[in-house]
Amino acid sequence: MTSDIPAIDAPERRTADKPPLRLTPATERPKDAATLILLDRFGPTPKVLLGKRHASHKFMPGKFVFPGGRVDPADRHMPVARPLDPAAQSKLMKRLARPSPAKARALALAAIRETFEETGLLLGASATEIPAVPKGPWQAFAQANILPDLQDLYFIGRAVTPPGRTRRFDARFFALDATAIAHRIEGVTGPEAELVELVWMSLPEAKQLDLSVVTVVMLEELELGLANGFCHDRPVPFYRMPFGRFIREML
Repeated sequence: MTSDIPAIDAPERRTADKPPLRLTPATERPKDAATLILLDRFGPTPKVLLGKRHASHKFMPGKFVFPGGRVDPADRHMPVARPLDPAAQSKLMKRLARPSPAKARALALAAIRETFEETGLLLGASATEIPAVPKGPWQAFAQANILPDLQDLYFIGRAVTPPGRTRRFDARFFALDATAIAHRIEGVTGPEAELVELVWMSLPEAKQLDLSVVTVVMLEELELGLANGFCHDRPVPFYRMPFGRFIREML
């Protein structure tokens, strides 16, 4: 369970009071990851959910992030209430060495699972019958009679951590309305947890927090979605820096 999402700004530097960092080699393949932006549009001003990372973390300590982390093999086997929209699935499969609907689905489910692990929020739809689910965090969904619902999950961006970081991720960012919150388990966040606190903030307020560059970039993508209306057919930006050259490609 981790909120490790890519940073696309300058590489981390050693300071006098910090030990040297173990940097990833440029040839190391970034790990697949997924991140979820929960959006509350109930009031006059839309708000997003952010969590503050524990100060002891090696990767982005103390920063505010969206819930997210690595894809787990079990994510491929979790049943859902409704599948991904075909257009979103198609975009998730672009620029992959071995694209498949199963991998696109796993990416979407990873965002939902990681959100639960880090916030205690179960996102999905109530179900009278629950098929067999994988062991681990997904068991909490079955116990609450909830299945993840992927139909209204919007793929809004992708970013790869550049070389020279302590960790590298190929992260997909999703947006989902807060009405998808079906249940909550208390006590997940706190002083000793991965996320020490959760905050709902308007987008202008969120930009005043201690954020990584990629978080700010995705907030701007979210603003575009809010302004133009969310649509699965909308092109999705893909940010990366191969050989030190910044690229923004539309998927």
